[in-house]
Amino acid sequence: MSVLDELSRLSAAEEFFTYLDVGYDPALVNVARLHILRRMGQYLRESQTREAFARMDDAQIRLLCRDHLAKAYQDFVISSPIKERLFKVHQDAVALKPEPALAFVPLSALTGGV
Repeated sequence: MSVLDELSRLSAAEEFFTYLDVGYDPALVNVARLHILRRMGQYLRESQTREAFARMDDAQIRLLCRDHLAKAYQDFVISSPIKERLFKVHQDAVALKPEPALAFVPLSALTGGV
């Protein structure tokens, strides 16, 4: 079974850290697990495509995934999920909101059309 097949079977963040042999602090992973895995996915998408994986052997793919998981984890050692804003809910919390449109009432509506 390939590394990518093995990774697709994992569900808990701790399983990714164990499988890829990346050390971690359980307290940090409890707080930022989804953020870390999402960031790892971003790093993988930035550096590789499916075609690139096809040219790599399992050892190279495993090393690439390990490096990206370690890098993603380190992002949250020095920052926080709120500061990194990977998810839409966090992005929306600080997005500029448009000014509400003021209701327009024509003068004729106030004067009865006179």
